[in-house]
Amino acid sequence: MHALVVYESMFGNTEEVARAISDGMSSHMSVTAVEVGHAPSAVPLAVDLLVVGGPTHAFSMSRESTRKDAIAKTPEPLVSQGAGIREWIDGLKRDPGLLAATFDTKVSKPSLPGSAAAKAAKHLAKTAHASVLEHQTFWVGGMTGPLADGELDRARDWGKELAIRAEALAD
Repeated sequence: MHALVVYESMFGNTEEVARAISDGMSSHMSVTAVEVGHAPSAVPLAVDLLVVGGPTHAFSMSRESTRKDAIAKTPEPLVSQGAGIREWIDGLKRDPGLLAATFDTKVSKPSLPGSAAAKAAKHLAKTAHASVLEHQTFWVGGMTGPLADGELDRARDWGKELAIRAEALAD
């Protein structure tokens, strides 16, 4: 089996989570992790599990306006500098039957509603006809980070669990 992990990251936190998820899946399947700006416009037929993640911006997936706002928050260049997962998913073409999962990063305090992962799951189900297994949130201590303690371990564990579930569904 093969998994493709596509991530959008502003300050590097979501990228770290994506790589930890990939690491967790790698003991059960081959995995390719790619930043959304370098992701293929169509999910290759060899991909059995698609995992998509990004930061929660304004209660959902990022938009051009929220990415511009992120640029203003740091003097460092953003990891993802072009279109985000919203635009990538909306342009995605794939035959039905793709298994998918979504994740996001989100500030832990203050507690705010909304989830990029939940919105991405809805978009994937509609656009790519994907069967979404679940979505997961990973917590960040502040808008630019760092990740909360234990989140990378939790991401690795979630990746392993996803791989096991995908294998079981493929049998």
